[in-house]
Amino acid sequence: MPDLPTIAIVDDDEAVREALGDLLMVAGLTCHTFAGAASFLAARTTCQFDCLVTDIRMPDMSGIQLIEHLRDEGADLPMIVLSSVLDQQSREYALSLGVRAWFTKPVSDEQLLGAIAAAIEDPGLGHRQ
Repeated sequence: MPDLPTIAIVDDDEAVREALGDLLMVAGLTCHTFAGAASFLAARTTCQFDCLVTDIRMPDMSGIQLIEHLRDEGADLPMIVLSSVLDQQSREYALSLGVRAWFTKPVSDEQLLGAIAAAIEDPGLGHRQ
């Protein structure tokens, strides 16, 4: 039996982490949640992830800084932003860094799961939303 895809969720809001974790579990995906970028980066040394879903506004390291860090180290991890940030400039910048999709909270389960499925199936820089 093949391993289930593993999704990393980085969000400082515990309720969001729990809700997304439950959604992904019901969808048949493995999920690890992190309250911040530092704990996610530390976990990458022992766990491989198939997709990252990150918030933008977080203490210590923002989602944009996390995305920049991953790109600077050459990570090919598909990334999706799920945030309450409505800043078009931040959105365009994140997409220019290779983010696969940017969703504003709240997002429908179908939209998020569809973007995750597309990212897992084609981890390259294919279709972006």
